Amino acid sequence: MSTPPRQSRRAFLRISGLAALGATLSACAAPLGRLNMPAELAVTGPDDALQRLVAGNQRYASNQSTDLNESIARRAAVAGGQSPFATVFSCVDSRVPPELVFDRGIGDLFVIRTAGHVLDHAVLGSLEFGVAELKIPLLLVMGHQKCGAVKATIEAVEQHASAPADIQTLVEAITPAVEQSHGQAGDALDNAVHANVALTVAKLRGLPSFAEAIGQGRLKIAGACYDLDSGLVELMQV
Repeated sequence: MSTPPRQSRRAFLRISGLAALGATLSACAAPLGRLNMPAELAVTGPDDALQRLVAGNQRYASNQSTDLNESIARRAAVAGGQSPFATVFSCVDSRVPPELVFDRGIGDLFVIRTAGHVLDHAVLGSLEFGVAELKIPLLLVMGHQKCGAVKATIEAVEQHASAPADIQTLVEAITPAVEQSHGQAGDALDNAVHANVALTVAKLRGLPSFAEAIGQGRLKIAGACYDLDSGLVELMQV
């Protein structure tokens, strides 16, 4: 058998080496979690649901997010029906996507978002649907640092001004939180954000549509605030 020319052999070795390197890098980059992620046990109740959110947020904040429940198999599994374990009612801010913040996948969370998590009849109907029809055991109201809707409300209140068009609806809804937190020590915006969460939680807990489920231990309504800088969600004592 004749020996191939030296240049050809070098080219062959170079190409073979690149191919092997490419295969190694591809293997390292392959989303193994999507193939090997074990199935989760069913949520046992509100506290278990809250703990899963806390654990997911800790993974996200520490840059250890998983591919949990994002596979083709998961998509197929929930195509016939949904059973999310938590409702997250939060602001529309593009920097606060609940599924990413809590490291959850398809079918895990029932997410409702309005600016400043302002309540209206459509939102209430959606929240009630989650509890009554989907039997979701946890409803988390989540505000966030540097909320634009709350900031606009503070400015409107201080200047005795109205916001343009339907933005005024948001201002009117958030104004009680601004007034309640006025004069508190610390950052005025942070104080108003936390007050807005607390007032929303209190309002929801007081609704007859949720009272029975709360009394029977089937539902927990909790409050939280998301920190844009750290990525951490702080649970509030409300």
